[in-house]
Amino acid sequence: MDGEDDAPKSLMEEMYANGIEGVDDAPSSSTSTTIRKNRPIISGEQLDIEAYAALYSGRTKIMRLIFLADHCDNSGMQLEALRMAYDELKKGENTQLFREVVQKIDGRLGPNYSTDATWCAKVDGKADQRKDKLESELNAYRTNLIKESIRMGYNDFGDFYYAHGALGDAFKSYVRTRDYCTTSKHIIQMCLSAILVSIEMGQFAHVTSYVSKAEQTPEALDPPTIAKLRCAAGLAHLEAKKYKLAARKFLEVGPELGNSYSEVIAPQDISYSSNAFTLQNKVIDNINFRNFLELVPEVRELINDFYSSHYASCLEYLGNLKSNLMLDIHIHDHVETLYDQIRSKALIQYTHPFVSVDMRMMADAFKTSVAGLEKELESLITDNQIQARIDSHNKILYARHADQRNATFQRVLQTGNEFDWDVRAMLLRANLLKHEYNLRASRKI
Repeated sequence: MDGEDDAPKSLMEEMYANGIEGVDDAPSSSTSTTIRKNRPIISGEQLDIEAYAALYSGRTKIMRLIFLADHCDNSGMQLEALRMAYDELKKGENTQLFREVVQKIDGRLGPNYSTDATWCAKVDGKADQRKDKLESELNAYRTNLIKESIRMGYNDFGDFYYAHGALGDAFKSYVRTRDYCTTSKHIIQMCLSAILVSIEMGQFAHVTSYVSKAEQTPEALDPPTIAKLRCAAGLAHLEAKKYKLAARKFLEVGPELGNSYSEVIAPQDISYSSNAFTLQNKVIDNINFRNFLELVPEVRELINDFYSSHYASCLEYLGNLKSNLMLDIHIHDHVETLYDQIRSKALIQYTHPFVSVDMRMMADAFKTSVAGLEKELESLITDNQIQARIDSHNKILYARHADQRNATFQRVLQTGNEFDWDVRAMLLRANLLKHEYNLRASRKI
């Protein structure tokens, strides 16, 4: 990879060593290379389910455990996740989800984790009584036409349905409180409740809508609420595959969030959800976001490696994180796409500064074969993401740099033509006004 064919070999090797780790012919005398080789890489150990579940609360904690059990290949982790989901459900009132978890366990955890018919009947009985009480109270509020009481009645109904897993009814109840909101804080509360249920249902169009509604009442927004809205907007953009917008929203989340939104997302998830597509000064140099990166050092290191052109180390971090990301309820569908785009961006960034690139050395830097790298580069050239041509015989990539001299002359000529056109148009208008052409035309009419 050099601009001149007679570049000294030592200099070429130094230039080629972008991120090469563990390559036999890489220089071993460099201090920085030695330090990078000795730096520990995150291991591919299995996920600590107990620590993972402790990051969340409410329904999302249970749903994440169930998701983990459904998508994990390790039977021990599956059973551990189902056991924790069972115990968590026994603390709540969602008997339908409880029965589903028992069915998934299928007796593999012994008699203590079987269907508890007595508990289910007791919870369902209390639920019927509670529902009758809420209905009678709401009817009384409607009769008395007390807006605040009606709002609270619908809000209580929403909480009731949400606790019992009736998400559709919960959403309707929360939305009905909108007509009875008397303050900005009530509107914010309604929006946050609707957003929470919409995320659980996977209706991210509703999430975007209610985030927008909440942001229209800025006087009632405190920093933690703003952080919650940005998290919700980030998840909505992620689901819509608008990855850059999602990353920017997560980067705007302030440290005020803390663990206050654990019913939706954990602070560590925000680090995972921001990726290498955002600008360096928005990630590494972002003081507020640095707090989230400290929670997940692997993400901080891979971003640093990406912008330092240490691609082998960056891709190794990504590879070790992949198994855990595939178990995330929101990110799993996007992992392959994001990984491909990050790798493509790394390839583009690697080739950009040079006139020619030795594909053998580049393949070593990206821990891949020359044939595989050639196919990747062909795809990027076809998509017009890299302006280059490949010498398949010598395995060299030659950049196609535009003729800057010719391009400059073309721009000058275009600017001159545009100026000439503008001057002619102004002269024509001046002559029309001078001879009162518009006035004469109006008189004829």
